[in-house]
Amino acid sequence: MARPVEFDPDEALGAAIKLFASHGYEGSSTADLLARMGIARQSLYGAFGDKRRLFLKALARYNGASVAEFVSALGSKRDRLKALEAALLAFARPGGEPEAGCLGLGSITEFGRSDAEINAINDASARTLLTALATHIREGVAAGDMGDVDPEAAVQFLLAVRSGLKVAARSGAGFDALRAIARMALRSLQA
Repeated sequence: MARPVEFDPDEALGAAIKLFASHGYEGSSTADLLARMGIARQSLYGAFGDKRRLFLKALARYNGASVAEFVSALGSKRDRLKALEAALLAFARPGGEPEAGCLGLGSITEFGRSDAEINAINDASARTLLTALATHIREGVAAGDMGDVDPEAAVQFLLAVRSGLKVAARSGAGFDALRAIARMALRSLQA
């Protein structure tokens, strides 16, 4: 008869996310993961599979939360440019730890396009972001809230800005500096 789980899998996964975001897949040893998650090796294998399966679950959960936070912020304000600013800076909200790193961006820089399962998780997240941003920008252009910009080019630009903001946060940029960067980028969309 199997023993009952003696830890909270959601909390353990949250701890793994933080370690992977900070140190990457290769930089996070199994021993470090076990210590951070507060579980035994057998619990890791029983609840999550191996380190790779844990990473994939962590990436999927992290990306899902990150995308939901972005999309929610995008719809949070009536002014479309202010909503874009809120979405670009959602990861740097008070109480967050943007300097700890972004697991999604970290997985892209660590693996590039070399891993099909990681690509599938990141690509699904990217499609959701692209769709939400493109819709928001098209509506803004149609309503006259934004200048005559190419929505597809603007989406790619804003996603690159978002990645740059996350790298800047990781290197120690504070919220005011991040907001200044976002506002400068958003000026390119103004009518």
